[in-house]
Amino acid sequence: MTSALVAVPVVPAPADALGRGLRDLRISVTDRCNFRCPYCMPRSHFGPGYRFVPTPAALTAEEIVRVASIFTSLGVTKVRVTGGEPLLRRELDEIIRGLAGIGVADLALTTNGALLQRRAAALKAAGLQRVTVSLDSLHPEVFAAMSDVNVPVSQVLDGIHAARDAGLSPIKVNCVVRRGVNEDGIIELVDFARREDLVLRFIEYMDVGSSNGWRMDDVVSGAEILGRIGSVHALEELPADPGAVARRYRFVDGGEVGVITSVSRPFCGDCTRARLGVDGRLFTCLFASEGLDLRAPLREGASDHELRTIVARHWHQRDDRYSELRASGSRPLQHVEMSYIGG
Repeated sequence: MTSALVAVPVVPAPADALGRGLRDLRISVTDRCNFRCPYCMPRSHFGPGYRFVPTPAALTAEEIVRVASIFTSLGVTKVRVTGGEPLLRRELDEIIRGLAGIGVADLALTTNGALLQRRAAALKAAGLQRVTVSLDSLHPEVFAAMSDVNVPVSQVLDGIHAARDAGLSPIKVNCVVRRGVNEDGIIELVDFARREDLVLRFIEYMDVGSSNGWRMDDVVSGAEILGRIGSVHALEELPADPGAVARRYRFVDGGEVGVITSVSRPFCGDCTRARLGVDGRLFTCLFASEGLDLRAPLREGASDHELRTIVARHWHQRDDRYSELRASGSRPLQHVEMSYIGG
């Protein structure tokens, strides 16, 4: 980082068109990934000839931190670094250090965990607070089918243990559930998370991007997931956490689990998230088809005040509620790929 950013007073952005505030920012630092999960980056689409964002077009580490500082000055308190696979970004430690330096209250990272064992300690030292690891199965063959790479599940588990040893806490585990593939492993994951004191979230299979061949028949609903868990472990629903996407339940004998139900029980009305793409485009919905270019004004010399005005105006006009409209058919046919925008 070549220059220090000076903190500015927080002046919250005006609420969007549906009355939702701006509280969370997800930053995709790369659209590349070392996995080819069929629900996110199917190999048939993201093969050898796929054109990723070229390096000169991607925001630099310093640009990422500056844009994040604009968002924190507008009231954002949570920043999550995503990808693609963010651990593939060479300057990731520098990015984390810069984000921590601007005083982000809640700084987290989402990863597939394959490279986490050797990076966890350095990321913690740079200022990362917590981590979420994607883990769709503990069964080697099912894990291989869900990731479509020759990486053993033990490598991800080693990454989780390294994150704990480094002091990253809490550690969350996300599992995308797809019918006919990994739903039979739900209880095994629950028991694993309880033994390891991990916060587990099950995610309904969603129609993110435009290349995963999504079908409603492949969705295992949150209600079915909870039914499977409840048949083994007694559950009690916890009070809703404003702005959070997961419905949370506690085990009567200790611990908790959550479900993210974008398909069966949308939560658009509580969504306070903005997403920054690899090349500086701002998206106000995971299922968006277009984003607002922030890189151009950033590189053309816009002041912080001008950038704040651009972001605040764009957020104020936001009226996204894709998941609520999914069933009606009135939705865009093309979505930006999740590997670009960050999950």
